[in-house]
Amino acid sequence: MMGGVPQPLRAMGAATAVILGGIFGLSLASSVAVRAIRAAADAKRKIVALPCGVCRGKGFYICKLCKGNSTIQWSPLYDPVAINPCVCPTCDGNRVQKCLNCLGKGYD
Repeated sequence: MMGGVPQPLRAMGAATAVILGGIFGLSLASSVAVRAIRAAADAKRKIVALPCGVCRGKGFYICKLCKGNSTIQWSPLYDPVAINPCVCPTCDGNRVQKCLNCLGKGYD
């Protein structure tokens, strides 16, 4: 065959594609299985778990830095000449932050 790919190289390419495809398929199947097992365990835990005592089962609470105001008074100088209102870095202006006790799940 003139100008074509030699037979040994074509066979090696096909074998490589089959092996890499198998590895990808196995990886995809295992990640789906792990995610399903984790979701089932999380659903079971949610049924029997007590609600979080800090956020009372909501998963969020009012931002402790800005106290729900969405802005803080900030000045870059030690002895401030002018104090500027800035967006709260903890809640990004959303006025609530994720519960650090339950990590936003709502239960312990």
